[in-house]
Amino acid sequence: MNIFDKLAELGFSWPTLVAQIVNFIVLLVMLYFFAYKPVMKMLDQRAQKIKDSLDETQKIKDQAAVAEQDFKKRLEVASKEGQEVIARAMRSGEEARQRAQQEAKVEAQAVVEKARQEIQHERDEAIGELRQEFADLTIVAAEKVITKSLNKNDHQKLIEQVLAESTTLNKKA
Repeated sequence: MNIFDKLAELGFSWPTLVAQIVNFIVLLVMLYFFAYKPVMKMLDQRAQKIKDSLDETQKIKDQAAVAEQDFKKRLEVASKEGQEVIARAMRSGEEARQRAQQEAKVEAQAVVEKARQEIQHERDEAIGELRQEFADLTIVAAEKVITKSLNKNDHQKLIEQVLAESTTLNKKA
């Protein structure tokens, strides 16, 4: 008894077994071409998309890092420029304040000097007026004293005395 007879006793039929094996191989080939290849192709495409997405994500992260560094640099530059503008504005303000202060000082000195000149002028005028009034009062008082206290003889003696003094003064000069 050979192996084929023992298999036949177990219920195996060679034609059915061969047909099942051929059907199985045909099924495997069909699955390979119609299911495995497309599924593998789809999985490869999906894996490639995932890889591309990861690469793209990494590129975006790198670009974001570069953009962040660039932003920080620009922010620092802008901050420095802002500080320089503030410093310049403060210097300009200080210079303007000093100029205004200097101009005010010059104006104040001019006003003080003008006031001094006006005061001096008014003082001189007042002194002149006082002298004139004093001279007028002295003359009026002298006239009253002379006219009342001198008679004709006293008046004549006074004239002679003034003439004598004036000749004495002329000789000394």
